[in-house]
Amino acid sequence: MKQIVKTDLYASKAPLEWAVIGNGTLYTAQIPIDTAGQVVEGGIEAQSRQTMDNLKHTIEAAGLGMQDVTQVLIYVTDRAFLPVFNQVYGQYFNAPYPNRAAMVIAGLAREEMLVEVVAYAAVPSV
Repeated sequence: MKQIVKTDLYASKAPLEWAVIGNGTLYTAQIPIDTAGQVVEGGIEAQSRQTMDNLKHTIEAAGLGMQDVTQVLIYVTDRAFLPVFNQVYGQYFNAPYPNRAAMVIAGLAREEMLVEVVAYAAVPSV
């Protein structure tokens, strides 16, 4: 059984939830959109920050903290974006850091997106 995590993020018209909890794990994917559903402008730094802000909001909406994040999958559309993303990412986590993988891909669902993050977090048993 899955539990939907209610957030204040833009209500997507796509058939998706921003986060669900199932089997003691929170599953989420975040993109660089603002509250109006627009991809933020300003390049990779602005998009990285918006994506990470959306992730942090979602984690907190689930009653968790960033320390509960166990794995992060990072997708960028250019290898040169990784150092900038890493700088922003490092402002959201403290050691011990989540396990992580980074992939350079040809493109994302919206052409103007430069980054997307998939994350998993451990949900404590009640």
